[in-house]
Amino acid sequence: MAIQPVSRPRPIAAARRLAAEAFGTFWLVLGGCGAAVLAAGTAVPGSIGLLGVSLAFGLTVFTMAFAVGFISGGHFNPAVSIGLTVAGRFSARDLPGYIVAQLVGAILAAAILATLTGGVPGFDLVASGFAANGYGAHSPGGYSMAAAFTAEAVLTAGFLIVIIGATDERSPAPFAPLAIGLALTLIHLVSIPIDNTSVNPARSTGQALFVGGWALSQLWLFWLAPIAGAAAAGLIGRWLFAHNETDQSPGPIGDTPVELMVESGQPQDNSR
Repeated sequence: MAIQPVSRPRPIAAARRLAAEAFGTFWLVLGGCGAAVLAAGTAVPGSIGLLGVSLAFGLTVFTMAFAVGFISGGHFNPAVSIGLTVAGRFSARDLPGYIVAQLVGAILAAAILATLTGGVPGFDLVASGFAANGYGAHSPGGYSMAAAFTAEAVLTAGFLIVIIGATDERSPAPFAPLAIGLALTLIHLVSIPIDNTSVNPARSTGQALFVGGWALSQLWLFWLAPIAGAAAAGLIGRWLFAHNETDQSPGPIGDTPVELMVESGQPQDNSR
C-alpha cells in the first residue's frame, strides 16, 4: 500500500505554548491554594475541608487540560515537564521556557491570593501558613522531613505514570484529563496532612515567596523530591509504555508507533 501524505496541524507558536503553561499553572495555584487559604478551615458556613481542597486541585488540572492542553500539552508543573522529558515525551530544548512560564503563573496566582486575603482586616498571611508546603513543625500533621520527602517523590512518580499512560495514543484520549485530575485529587487526599501536598515545585515556590522564612528554608525539598520522583517515573515510563522492543520510548504525545504508521499509510518519521 502506497504511503499517502497526511495533513498535519501547523506547529503552535512558542509564545502561545508558554502563555498556556503560565495561565494553566496560574489557575492551578489560584484554584487549589485559593480553596485552601480562603475556604478550608474558615468560620464561613459551608466552608470546605480536606476533601474540598483536594477536589479543587484536581478540578483545576481537569479544566485547564481541556482548555489549553492542546496548546502546550498541559504540564502546569516543572516536575511533570522534567518527567516527560526523561520519558522522551517532551523536548529538552523547550524545558527551560516551560519551567519559567510555570513559575511566573504560580507567583502571579500567589500574588492575587495575597491581595485577596488582604481584604480581611487583621488577616496574618504568614501566621496562616498561606497553604505553603512544610515538614516537621510546619507539617499539618507533624510529619518528619523523611516522610515528606518520601511522599513527594512517590506520589509525583505515580502522578507521572498516570500522565504518561493516560496521554498515550493507545489510551482512550477523551478520558485523559479526567484521569489526571482525579489522580491529583487522590494525591492531595493522601498527602495534605503530611506537608500540604506539593508534587509541583512551581506551586510550592509561589506560596513560599510570600510566607518567607521557614517556607523558603524548606522549599528545597519540594523541588528535589518531586523532580526525583518524576525522573524515576520517566525512566520507568520509557520501558512500561514503549511502543515496541526496539523503540524504548513512548514517543511524543500523539505520536504514532512506526508499525501503525505503516499500516495506516502515514509517513514515517525516522528522526528519533
